[in-house]
Amino acid sequence: MPAQRSVLTLVPRPTKAALRPGHFTLDAGTALHIGAGAEPAADLLRTLLAPATGLSLRPSPDGRFALTLDPGLTGLGNEGYGLTVAPHAVLLRAAHLTGLLRGIQTLRQLLPPQALSDTPQRGTRWLLPCAEITDVPRHPWRGAMLDVARHFQPVSYLRRYVDLLALHKISVFHLHLTDDQGWRMPVAALPKLTEVGGHRAESQKGPAGSDTYDGIPHGGAYTRDELVDLVRYAAARGVTVMPEIEMPGHVRAALAAYPDLGNHPERTLDVWTRWGVCDTVLGVHDEVLDFCRSVLDEVMDVFPSPYIHVGGEECPTTEWTHSVAARERAVAQGLPGPAALHGWFLGQIGDFLVRRGRRPVGWAETGAELPLDFTVMTWRDSAHTLTAARRGHPVVSAYHRATYLDYAQSGDPREPLAQPGGVVDLPAVHAHDPVPEDAAPDVAARVLGTQTQLWTEFVTTPAHIEYLTYPRLCALADRAWSGATDWTDFRSRLDEHTVRLDALDVRQHP
Repeated sequence: MPAQRSVLTLVPRPTKAALRPGHFTLDAGTALHIGAGAEPAADLLRTLLAPATGLSLRPSPDGRFALTLDPGLTGLGNEGYGLTVAPHAVLLRAAHLTGLLRGIQTLRQLLPPQALSDTPQRGTRWLLPCAEITDVPRHPWRGAMLDVARHFQPVSYLRRYVDLLALHKISVFHLHLTDDQGWRMPVAALPKLTEVGGHRAESQKGPAGSDTYDGIPHGGAYTRDELVDLVRYAAARGVTVMPEIEMPGHVRAALAAYPDLGNHPERTLDVWTRWGVCDTVLGVHDEVLDFCRSVLDEVMDVFPSPYIHVGGEECPTTEWTHSVAARERAVAQGLPGPAALHGWFLGQIGDFLVRRGRRPVGWAETGAELPLDFTVMTWRDSAHTLTAARRGHPVVSAYHRATYLDYAQSGDPREPLAQPGGVVDLPAVHAHDPVPEDAAPDVAARVLGTQTQLWTEFVTTPAHIEYLTYPRLCALADRAWSGATDWTDFRSRLDEHTVRLDALDVRQHP
């Protein structure tokens, strides 16, 4: 029966799931029994189901559909939930609100796929198959990074992006807000960051090294209110928005706005129109550190995320080598040379964030170069995850050969322009285990999880974003939540899941 198959086709796969005979019918008479503290979960359930079903799901102490918080269910952790569907009652329970939010996404997938539509669906019976599910994630960090610096996306699309992440029980939306090619984060005291840094004259066509440009201006920035609303919207769906502000490299847009932050303050720069790694970086004088602190103060005021990403990768040190001020700073700090200013700079920023009660995050080039109070994202080599975890870092695996969605999904010449560097196909994403095989238990415990990355040099539209993201994000979500390794089982569930994505009008890769 289709309803029974839906239990087996959940993505991500539940920890434990057992089918039972029968169905529970959602109809106009269905009422919710809402336990103390569960009101936000009930609100989300109504918000998600009302467009397609038209059901009000009114509250009632006698409601047969119960949402319950029980702090005594410690085995479920922060995100786990238990779900019992019987012919005449439904019980969704969790120890924490986030667990209820995860369970609601499971309920959506158990219903006929038409329930995911945003338009009224007539003539559909809203049947939940009877089942017993206990579901606890393997990793707390199941993330997705979207670069809106290379190509800006409106906040209306970011909300849709969050909705799709939540459906797959993704916990972290990593929002890459600044880079050489654009600055999207508003800072009230520094308006030129968006007025100047938010706009470039044109964009390079093709990969780095091309000498062809499109001649089309590109720009955009968010307002503070838009970002505050996005954070609230995501939190209501159990998703944390983690901002990223690049430093001390990948800052050409900031230097175009405020040249005095660079190593050559007399130089006038434009917002970079090329791809690749720009050799202009922040200076290391006191005013630069003050600038970074001011920016991060505003970032922390908008984003309550415990984690704040400050980039840190691909920072050429040539300008520091040729800068008298930088060389003097290196000597004053007792450093072996200007190249060591990279670690010193990030140490200053990390200390500032820690004093503010936040956790600094950075991209690791080797796994061994970031200050120890950083959570590191290892992207160049999967072996760097082990290196960083053994040093004592909390680690998020972002290995590019398994998580970079800007790489082509296949070798088919009809694929759209992609980042040079090979193919990252669906099996590669699903096969990636963020925990190294030879990690000792205490080292393995430092691996928080994994996430996808979508850099947008060649990605300009929401449709293209979704084409590159799905179904590859489904594979990462499945592996990170359940730890499931059975490829055949995943493919079987995914075949059914693609119907849900179709109901959501996701332009997925075939």
